[in-house]
Amino acid sequence: MAQTQQASPICLDIIVVGAGLSGLAASISCALSGHRVTIVESAKELLEIGAGLQVTPNSSRLLQAWDLHGQLWESGAEPSCLTVHRYSDGKVLAHDADFDQKMRTRYGAPFVDFHRVDVQLALAARARELGVTFRMGQKVEDVDFESATVHLSSGASATGDLIIAADGLWSRCRDCFFGRKDPPKPTGDLAYRIVLDLDQIPEGELRERVASPAVHFWIGPGGHAVGYSLRGGSMYNIVLLVPDDLPEGVSKQPGSVEEMRALFADWDPVLRQYLDLVDSVDKWKLMHRDELPRWVNDKSNFVFIGDACHPMLPYLAQGANSAIEDGAVLGLLLGYIQKKEHIPQALHMYERLRKTRGEAIVRETFAQRKAFHMQDGPEQVSRDELFLSQLGSELQAPYPSRWSCPDVQKWLYGYNAFKEVQEAVQQDPFREWSFSASL
Repeated sequence: MAQTQQASPICLDIIVVGAGLSGLAASISCALSGHRVTIVESAKELLEIGAGLQVTPNSSRLLQAWDLHGQLWESGAEPSCLTVHRYSDGKVLAHDADFDQKMRTRYGAPFVDFHRVDVQLALAARARELGVTFRMGQKVEDVDFESATVHLSSGASATGDLIIAADGLWSRCRDCFFGRKDPPKPTGDLAYRIVLDLDQIPEGELRERVASPAVHFWIGPGGHAVGYSLRGGSMYNIVLLVPDDLPEGVSKQPGSVEEMRALFADWDPVLRQYLDLVDSVDKWKLMHRDELPRWVNDKSNFVFIGDACHPMLPYLAQGANSAIEDGAVLGLLLGYIQKKEHIPQALHMYERLRKTRGEAIVRETFAQRKAFHMQDGPEQVSRDELFLSQLGSELQAPYPSRWSCPDVQKWLYGYNAFKEVQEAVQQDPFREWSFSASL
């Protein structure tokens, strides 16, 4: 099915709160559907904190369709294989060879590892090309849900036909929606995030791994590590997932390199050699939220997307990918409306399509954490035996790594937002409709 986008015959004024990946994706998709879009962002410039970002085929097909600048694709690294190692000795438990070609063949789009900032800046540049207005350094203080107005810390305000709350894990819009503070909850895990430049890595096996892009997991008791190349094999991204020891109320702080190394003292020597090259590191508390009963307000002039409504642990790399999907689907649906009276149906169709998938991904992510963080013992032995029984053969579900499990991978990576929206609208064409009338 062709990946096309149609423009609505009416032009809505849409306010997007947040210029992260979900907000930028929504702004592009809404602009392509013929609407006027204004992004309100609290930061003064677009340099999102972060490191590596694994863009899987379910969202890379969207980035391709949006015609992002070619330099973004040149900055990526397509992993040629995906390998799972036992933590203690580096023993290979699973090896998915020719991974880059498999992804393109199976799903018609690549699996690409990027630096997060590169993706954000490419999305922002495309949004500007499409006429999206950016209001930077503007923090949202309050939301008037009757008039679809956001009130800003500067004293200014912005009113539209629709507000898209894309302001992330610590969403101010969410607080306004509930009329109270609604902070995210700790998961019990934290992440050390590391980026090494190639010139920091000595000649030899370590550098060769970086220059030949691949994804390596080390799975062990209570945590795991993942390493992969960025920027065409000139950088190496490592994420270490371990039990959370940050104080209550602290979401990020500088970490101790010595403490980090001590946590992995008994792990694979290859991983430890990379960690020996690190001179500074930050610790990030991993947070989540309970499922929201609804993503759309009663007046159908306000809607949540991305981490503001379904934050995800990084264990399947779907937080950013799912947020991009959200923005795409919402904008695509708004391209089908013929009059403003169709907005409620478009928003509730978005909620129906995305809420089910987003919350299912969250559950799979927690299941992946369990499979990768098993303590040494009988259950871990059975997991490793299952891995090894399929090493070098065609994989069968269920499989401990959802990155390669044929059932989960197909469901995650085979998702096509264009197809889903087209089929949904064909089955339930827009009409004059209200949410209350549909109950």
